[in-house]
Amino acid sequence: MSINIDFLDETNEVKEKHIDLVEKLLQHTATVENVHEGTEVSVTFVTNEAIHEINRNYRDKDQPTDVISFALEELGEGEVEIVGEDIPRVLGDIIISVDRTKEQAEEYGHSFERELGFLAVHGFLHLLGYDHMTPEDEKVMFGKQDEILSSFGLGRD
Repeated sequence: MSINIDFLDETNEVKEKHIDLVEKLLQHTATVENVHEGTEVSVTFVTNEAIHEINRNYRDKDQPTDVISFALEELGEGEVEIVGEDIPRVLGDIIISVDRTKEQAEEYGHSFERELGFLAVHGFLHLLGYDHMTPEDEKVMFGKQDEILSSFGLGRD
């Protein structure tokens, strides 16, 4: 079982092995979460400047952040869900700041790979409908993240 992941590296800094890591980790997450075969998601790697602009324009937060997810399946008012057997689900976009990934890896004292994996899973879980607005939701989402990262081999050191 697998999902389709489109990668875009706007920084031209992300190594092939890191893209491969995110690919395998998101496939693992999709399996754990029983995501339908052929579901589509995109992952874009950007700079702090680029994510700052996105955060300001779409979330009214005038600062860079580490990861932003744009779910395409959240229906707006008056929108109708299109359901069909042959139509692949398009979950949405995960945008990761490579700059923040490096900074946070250093800050938390773990590898770039661990931080990148954490951010990718965090963004993907948001696309699947998980959130951390309340303490209860945060406990569920963060527990799920830890479970996925540990079972993949990227748990906390």
